[in-house]
Amino acid sequence: MSAGVSEAANWSDVALARHIADTAGRILLELQQSRLFDGKSLGKAGDRTANAFIMEALAVQRPEDAVLSEEEKDNSERLQARRVWIVDPLDGTREYGEARTDWAVHIALSIDGWPSIGAVALPGLGLTLCSGNPPVVPPAAPRLRMLVSRTRPAAEAVAVAKALDAELVPMGSAGAKAMAVIRGEADIYLHTGGQYEWDNCAPAAVALAAGLHASRVDGSPLVYNNENTYLPDLLICRKTQVEQVLQALKASEAVKA
Repeated sequence: MSAGVSEAANWSDVALARHIADTAGRILLELQQSRLFDGKSLGKAGDRTANAFIMEALAVQRPEDAVLSEEEKDNSERLQARRVWIVDPLDGTREYGEARTDWAVHIALSIDGWPSIGAVALPGLGLTLCSGNPPVVPPAAPRLRMLVSRTRPAAEAVAVAKALDAELVPMGSAGAKAMAVIRGEADIYLHTGGQYEWDNCAPAAVALAAGLHASRVDGSPLVYNNENTYLPDLLICRKTQVEQVLQALKASEAVKA
C-alpha cells in the first residue's frame, strides 16, 4: 500500500467525507472545463464520472460500509447495515450543465438512520462545508428570505413565504439551498416538492452540526437508510423560526383544503 493510501486509511469519517467531496468537485470542474460536453450531455457525463470516483473511493477506504448512491442500483443488503454512506455525486445536474454555480456534491454517512456526518461541496464557489467544522450561522436578516426552486417553486413554500412576508430566493440544487442558510444568504429552506435520501442527507448533517433545525415539514426527525428511499419534504432553518414556519405551513394547508 502506498504512503498516500496508508495515510488516507487513518482518516476520520468526516475527513474522508470532506476529501471525497472536494475531489469529486475538482473532477467535475475539470470535466466542465474540458469543452467535450455541454448541456444534458455534460450533466450525464458528470453524474457518471463523479459516481464512479466516489464508489471506488469508498470501496477502497471503507470496504465494510454500505453505500446508497443516486447513480447506483440499490442493494437491499444496506438495510442490515448500521453504517451507510448516502451520496449524490452531482446534485443539480441541470445547473451543472448550464455552467451555473448552484450545484453540489453530497457525501454523507448515516449511522443507525441518523445523518451523522456530511460534506457538501460547492465546487462552482470553491467551497466545501462539512459537519466536522461547520461555520457559525450569521443572524437572520431583518426580512426573512425563503429559498425556492429556481424552476419549480413549490406552492406550499410560496404560500408560507407570503404568510411570513419573506423574500423568495430562487436557487438550484438542494445542497446549494441548504448551504445558503448556513452561509447566511437565506433564512429558511422549506421543500415539499419531493426528494430522495441522497438529496438531503449530507445537507441535513451539515445543517444540524451548524446548530440549525433540520426535519420533515411536520417537525418529525429525518430518518435515513429506509427501504423506500423517497423522502419528499424538508425544513432547514434556525431553531427560533421553526414554530412560525410550521404554523404558516399548517395554515396554508388548511386554506388549500
